[in-house]
Amino acid sequence: MSTYLEHDPGDVEALGAEDLEAGSVSLFEGDEGGLDLGQRHALVTLLKQRFISARTHPRDWAVLVEHERLLRSRLNDLFLDLAVDRSREVAWKRQAISETGSRFPTLLYDAAWSREETLVLIHLRDRLRSGLAGGETRVHVDREDVVDYVASFRPAHATDESGDEKRARNAVASIVKAGLLIGAVGDDRYEVSEAVEPLLPLEVLQQLLESLQRANSGEQAADDDTPDSDLFEPDAPSNATTGGQ
Repeated sequence: MSTYLEHDPGDVEALGAEDLEAGSVSLFEGDEGGLDLGQRHALVTLLKQRFISARTHPRDWAVLVEHERLLRSRLNDLFLDLAVDRSREVAWKRQAISETGSRFPTLLYDAAWSREETLVLIHLRDRLRSGLAGGETRVHVDREDVVDYVASFRPAHATDESGDEKRARNAVASIVKAGLLIGAVGDDRYEVSEAVEPLLPLEVLQQLLESLQRANSGEQAADDDTPDSDLFEPDAPSNATTGGQ
């Protein structure tokens, strides 16, 4: 999984509501694009960000819902597919897969989450599901609770406790920057994004947990052809456009 260029929510405000709603297609001299400003903004946000949602990108989400087929078409031109979870109001891009099994050119690159970042995501998914099942409309976590959860997976042979804690805190900051924890990096408490669950499906979660357990115990299944490191790269919603950080 990889990190993305951070999108400034203020970009939408800077454009102005009148600009976004003007519906003009020609936006600069020589412009031959077929999308209006709002549609282009939603497309760029999809390309730059790990996901968009009604919660984090309300205007882009509204445009996507209205013009889903058009935006999907533009992504398809780049060998990308659009995934939309309407119940959670989340959308993300992923690499298209050829029907023949051949590889398409891609704008995306894979950079695996670190072990600590993966543990944070697992914890957030579990906390989100339990919170929603308990009737919470917005699920929150404390930063220290997340750090403690990561620490609970420290192997018995690990001796660099201060280094492990620093990596855990950096992992929380990374997930905040990715938009899966809503708040500022230095906050003590965050809201868990509804995008966590669709971006970390159950089958991937199970693989990650098994991989972590094997890594902690130092065991590797003899008949497992997939290196553990590969399991820290859930499917394409985590990928970024070239130029991402």
